[in-house]
Amino acid sequence: MAKYVYFFGGGKADGNAGMKDRLGGKGANLAEMTSIGLPVPPGFTISAEVCDYYNKSEGKYPDGVQERVAEALKSLEAAMGKKFGDKNDPLLVSVRSGAAISMPGMMDTVLNLGLNDETVQGLIKKTGNERFGWDCYRRLLNMFGNVVMGVPHEAFEEALAEKKKEVGADLDTDLSAEDLKDLVARFKKVYEKEVGQPFPQTPRKQLDLGIEAVFKSWNIPRAVTYRRINRITGLLGTAVNVQAMVFGNTGGESGTGVCFTRNPATGENVFYGEFLMNAQGEDVVAGIRTPQPIEEMKKIDPRLYDELIGIRDTLERHYRDVQDIEFTVEGGKLYILQTRTGKRTAPAAVKIAVDMVKEGLIDKKTAVSRVEPEQVDRLLHPMFDPEAEKEVIAKGLPASPGAAVGKVALTAAEAVEMAEAGEPVILTRVETSPEDIAGMDAAQGILTQVGGMTSHAAIVARGMGKCCVVGCGGIAVNYAAGQFTTKDGKTVKKGDYISIDGTSGEVMIGQVPTVEPELAGEFAEFMEFVDEVRKLGVRANADTPRDARNARQFGAEGIGLCRTEHMFFEGERIVAMREMILAADEEGRKRALDKLLPMQKGDFVGIFREMEGLPVTIRLLDPPLHEFLPKEEKNQREMAEAMGVRVEKIREKVESLHELNPMLGLRGCRLGITYPEVTDMQVRAILEAACELKKEGKEVLPEIMVPLIGTAEELELLRDGIEKVAKEVFDAQGIEVEYLVGTMIEIPRAALTADKVAETAQFFSFGTNDLTQMTFGYSRDDAGTFLPTYLEKRILKVDPFQVLDQEGVGQLVELGISRGRSTRPDLKVGICGEHGGEPSSVKFCHRAGMNYVSCSPFRVPIARLAAAHAVIEEEGE
Repeated sequence: MAKYVYFFGGGKADGNAGMKDRLGGKGANLAEMTSIGLPVPPGFTISAEVCDYYNKSEGKYPDGVQERVAEALKSLEAAMGKKFGDKNDPLLVSVRSGAAISMPGMMDTVLNLGLNDETVQGLIKKTGNERFGWDCYRRLLNMFGNVVMGVPHEAFEEALAEKKKEVGADLDTDLSAEDLKDLVARFKKVYEKEVGQPFPQTPRKQLDLGIEAVFKSWNIPRAVTYRRINRITGLLGTAVNVQAMVFGNTGGESGTGVCFTRNPATGENVFYGEFLMNAQGEDVVAGIRTPQPIEEMKKIDPRLYDELIGIRDTLERHYRDVQDIEFTVEGGKLYILQTRTGKRTAPAAVKIAVDMVKEGLIDKKTAVSRVEPEQVDRLLHPMFDPEAEKEVIAKGLPASPGAAVGKVALTAAEAVEMAEAGEPVILTRVETSPEDIAGMDAAQGILTQVGGMTSHAAIVARGMGKCCVVGCGGIAVNYAAGQFTTKDGKTVKKGDYISIDGTSGEVMIGQVPTVEPELAGEFAEFMEFVDEVRKLGVRANADTPRDARNARQFGAEGIGLCRTEHMFFEGERIVAMREMILAADEEGRKRALDKLLPMQKGDFVGIFREMEGLPVTIRLLDPPLHEFLPKEEKNQREMAEAMGVRVEKIREKVESLHELNPMLGLRGCRLGITYPEVTDMQVRAILEAACELKKEGKEVLPEIMVPLIGTAEELELLRDGIEKVAKEVFDAQGIEVEYLVGTMIEIPRAALTADKVAETAQFFSFGTNDLTQMTFGYSRDDAGTFLPTYLEKRILKVDPFQVLDQEGVGQLVELGISRGRSTRPDLKVGICGEHGGEPSSVKFCHRAGMNYVSCSPFRVPIARLAAAHAVIEEEGE
């Protein structure tokens, strides 16, 4: 029979840290910490395999599981010297979830299981603390009612608020034993009213229902949403951890806390965390009371603080990574309830990775593997301009760095609705809860009135890379009025713009300007590690000298796509381009193109200068000509007036260029074949610019790319024309420049006949935007009408225009590479579609044997890191 239940306690454990798939991160680490001698309350873990079986068999368990749970419960009773359900000295347990991948706030926890009307008296008698006993019982009723039976949390909160109001209490801790005893009676009535039956008095029934609730919670909406947002797939489910309770709410010598071995917001190597005295763990993470910084524990109990520091060091050395630790102190004795890999912000992830290499804890490859490409993306986001004027209206705790500007939304639903309408949003709440996950995902940043640095809002925001400010007591959120007010009486309504700084904790009215980030310090060191590991080259898509400069600063090793059409859409250029389009014959077109030639040449001189010594792939004109002409009559009239022609002439030309499907019409190489003078002008501009710079002693590596070919004959014809112009330029300049002629593979037929295409092409660059469009038969411009439905119904797992379709489009890419290299073994191959900066697509390009990927300048570091991850993953197979 399979082993479904794993015990830990007394310095021994059935499991270990390597069993996360079965025991979940929490259970595996509890077993590991027990084995290395840390003070962990004993317990047992029911494996995620049971969750998988439960969900697939409509609520049934594998044979023997209940018996194994009973045996583990007996072992737990022996370890604690107490009986579950004993009237005199009851053993109480907690029930927690724990999947292989940490999902903070997503799954449900129940504390104090085993209390009932009789055992609460035993607890009071044993501890001599009546207030503590009734406090534990009311917490169980609340948690069990909400988590296990679905009673709205607000129903209990209303009863609690009513009781506090009656006795004039501000905090829960102000309630007396009698108050809490009365509150238990009220909670039981709330439970019975909502559930339709009394609270179960049998401890084993409580435990069974609690275990089942954890399994059910795997598929509740917020858990499913979290996994979807974070692309978490392939897990069996959640394990269940049943653990002996230790109590942080027995009085002044007890407490609870959450801490990190390093600062998860900045990465600084300092002990970081918060604690509350006379509290249970949920009080800290729920943000109900604002906790104290962990350093304050030195003053309260130096011995305890030193012990905690020792455990911090032990855990970080053992796991060789930042740990997120939960602890409880019961009557002065420290217990470790959990450790897991600490979630961290993007800046912190980079700093910690670099620091740990310097400290000898990890090697460079491990450091590279610890930072996700998505985190690098967050590092590239703007920060607030330090020179900008700003009106600070409140200040909270800086929980997750960055700058966020947006309109205030007071509910998750509002945030989602506003974001879908294209508006930037700051989700502003008294406190967040797991139900807010969709709104947090939609928001640019998160602001809460209460809660600490380890509250739900802070932890989830850091995991998402969202800017976050918590515990902002300077604002008072009023949901009913749709606004919040500051201490000085300023009112900010839903829909008003605010700016929040996750580094300083400042909240500002209005839209504060931002500045671009600088890639220096630890980030630059980290990217050096990355480049030592990766094999795939990374270029940038850049159309201007400024883009090229940015690309080089971000580490691009050349330009993989320069879209020349972007050079024609402004000022004198668009006028000359329109003259060329309106010309009645070849001579007229050449006169207009003669005006464009020096402008094009100037562009290329600037780009080549910025990319000196690096290859620059320039795509010849690709879009259909109608895109350069105005469609609306008003704009047509303005164009006619500016060019001194009849508006009818323009209208006639627009109509003559009209195509039923312009993306499949006169564009790309078809345009160059139909109007060869356009190609001639562009090639002349490219090579004259290259010759000019070579005369200056600069190394120039131009690569001329012919777009949208479907047959080898198209490329042959255009290459002949390119070589003819090249000879003319070199003869006139008295100097020659080495150049390549290649093509963009973006039509399925080109991929299928790549062996013939490679007879002419010296390089391939896969244009996966069009290749995806033509392979699926989806129009990029119109797919938005049905793609959301396809994603919702799981017809497609991801948007194929964002993430490369490796199964279909990927086959064409791999086929194109293999067939192309069968003809030309040294064929240089890259990708220049939007997928070139998407991490999973970059990894595919590595596996497919490409030479490089090309993406937008700001995504170059992301692609570099994804390429390094591809190497590490390949070596780990």
